[in-house]
Amino acid sequence: MSEEEFEVHGPHDHELEHAGHGGDSFSSKIAVTTAILATVGAFFSYQAGSTQNEAAMFKNNAAIKKTEASDQWNFFQAKSSKQDLAELALIQPNSNQDKFTAAIKRYDSEKIDIKKAAEKLEAESKEWDEKSEALMHVHHRWTLAMTLIQIAISLAAITILTRKKSLLAGVYSMALGSLVFAVLALLHI
Repeated sequence: MSEEEFEVHGPHDHELEHAGHGGDSFSSKIAVTTAILATVGAFFSYQAGSTQNEAAMFKNNAAIKKTEASDQWNFFQAKSSKQDLAELALIQPNSNQDKFTAAIKRYDSEKIDIKKAAEKLEAESKEWDEKSEALMHVHHRWTLAMTLIQIAISLAAITILTRKKSLLAGVYSMALGSLVFAVLALLHI
C-alpha cells in the first residue's frame, strides 16, 4: 500500500485472519477424520464396483457354457433321433441290415462323446455360477462397508454443525463397522 492509502477493517476481519491458526481444533480434527473416511470410502467403492463387474463376467461365462451345453444336448437329441430312424429302418422288409446296424452303432458311439462334452460344459457352467455367487457375496460386503463409511461421514458433518461431541461415538462406530465389513470382504468371508 502507498502511504496515502488506509484500510478499514470490519469487526469480523480479525477473526477471519486467525481462523486457521489453531482456533478450532475440534472442527479441524473432524475435518481430517472426514477426509480420511472419504478416502477410505473411495477405495471401498472401487472394490465394490470391481467385484460386481467380475461377478457379472463370471455369470456371463456361466451363461456361455450353459448355452454350449444346450447345443451339445441338442446335438445329442439329433443323433438319438437319427438312431431311432435307423432302428425303424432296420425292421422294415427288404432293408439294408448291415448299413442300418452300422449306423445305429455309430450313433450310439457318437452320443457317448456328445453326452460327455455336454456334461463337462454343464459342470463348467456350474463352476462359473458358484464363482459369481461368491464374488457377489464379497461385493455385498464392500457395499455395506461403503454405506457405513457414508453414514460416518454424514455423522461427522452433523457433529461439526451441532458441535455435539457425543455424536463422535456414532462416527467412530460406523467407521469401525465399515472396517469390519471391509476385512470380511478382503478375506472373502
